Amino acid sequence: MSTKRNSIFALALIVLTLLFWVEVKALLGDKAYTLWDLENEQIDLNEQLISAQILANKLDQVYSLFEGNLALSKSDSLAEDASMPFMNDLTRILNDLEITLISIKPKHRDDMGNRILSPYELVLKCSYSQLGAFITEVERSPRLVGIKEFFIKNGIERLKRTITEAQLEQQEVELSLYTLTLVKNYKRGDYE
Repeated sequence: MSTKRNSIFALALIVLTLLFWVEVKALLGDKAYTLWDLENEQIDLNEQLISAQILANKLDQVYSLFEGNLALSKSDSLAEDASMPFMNDLTRILNDLEITLISIKPKHRDDMGNRILSPYELVLKCSYSQLGAFITEVERSPRLVGIKEFFIKNGIERLKRTITEAQLEQQEVELSLYTLTLVKNYKRGDYE
């Protein structure tokens, strides 16, 4: 009797299991897989949204970079050999960092069609940390600035001439940098 009862119980269990799977297949079908695909798609779209928001912020910064470095013509004040706004910004940075400016020499601009390079030769007296802070601040300025080269006068003869350690901290640095100005709507022959 117990075998008969066990057989009926096993048969009922198999039938109920089959009915469960048929019902799940009929009611849900491929909806679970569709849901899973939609969740993955939502994750991808959220990542794209975040990327788009980051790009939008960066584009605002790019716009302000262009706005601060775009001259309407080659006679614009941004394209001058010694641009006063840049010189004022440079002076402000040097004063804020307490760097001594020994000399500054604006060189003749290099006309490259729709771009103008305005080189400057600077001689500074500063410490290594001040030089690093100066380069960082110049990089943050609204103008496109490139540093071509720098030379630190720190030879053995300097050690022989120095009396105190405090004098050794201050280095004489020759710095060659340039500003890059973009010229709007340049066509060959327009400004010559």
